[in-house]
Amino acid sequence: MSKNVAVLMGGWSAEREVSLVTGHAVAAGLEDKGYRVARIDAGRDVAAVLAGMRPRPDAVFNALHGRYGEDGCVQGVLEVLGIPYTHSGPLASALAMNKPMAKRILAAAGIAMPEGIVLGRGALGQAVPLEPPFVVKPVAEGSSVGVRIVAAGDNRIVLEDDDFAFGDEVLVERFIPGREITVAVMGGRPLGVTEIRPRKGFYDYAAKYTPDVADHLVPAPIHPEAYGQAQAMALAAHQVLGCRGVSRSDLRYDDTAGEPGRLYLLEVNTQPGMTPLSLVPEQAAFAGIDFGALVAWLVEEARCDT
Repeated sequence: MSKNVAVLMGGWSAEREVSLVTGHAVAAGLEDKGYRVARIDAGRDVAAVLAGMRPRPDAVFNALHGRYGEDGCVQGVLEVLGIPYTHSGPLASALAMNKPMAKRILAAAGIAMPEGIVLGRGALGQAVPLEPPFVVKPVAEGSSVGVRIVAAGDNRIVLEDDDFAFGDEVLVERFIPGREITVAVMGGRPLGVTEIRPRKGFYDYAAKYTPDVADHLVPAPIHPEAYGQAQAMALAAHQVLGCRGVSRSDLRYDDTAGEPGRLYLLEVNTQPGMTPLSLVPEQAAFAGIDFGALVAWLVEEARCDT
């Protein structure tokens, strides 16, 4: 008999709309593989909804993005309910979502990270202890939500209350010149290396989810030594944080002095998108794994940590 799978999507984070696209794509892919799928737009009563489902789900595909879905919260709920679920567990999810904590852990493991500091939002109106250009980002958001690049000569650094709703602290990091690189890890296997080339600006939220504003080059046209190093860094980060299922590591490749250049890990995504424009399905296809096989593998690997 095929499994009953509940696909959690939507939620109430800043990434709700993207999660809905991911969730519907996943549900369709699982149905094509013969799974019985229940689509659930997760509200704050999601625990009661799951507990009351008949038949009880054999597994939950967690297609939520952002807060609650990606930070260990819903993973903790599923642990209590005893329902196996996809992707990383509570601890790895919480660590990866908290950028300053993940930075400390990964840097301690010898993984190169950009220099950075956590500041209160009010401190950005004063002297910042990094020379521009630098990057300002929320400490716990995904999909480049709220990310800003402050260039040399910019006089707008303060984050006003009316346009920054992502907490009272920010992470300020040195801007790394060069290229945008990403690597998906599936189980213990890096799938490939993609270079992302935005057609203008940087790879922000809009570029990630709007057609024809960024080009994805897989395999990335970088030096073979750097290609292998990018895969090794992503796999090490996946393992150090204790991720499972699929993760995606975002890196910068500074080749401004020539190749091979230097790689810096920016962050690890434990709930990478599965939309038609997403990077993980592209890399899986490059590795010979179609979308249906990818999402089915995640369901078959679903489990609780406890």
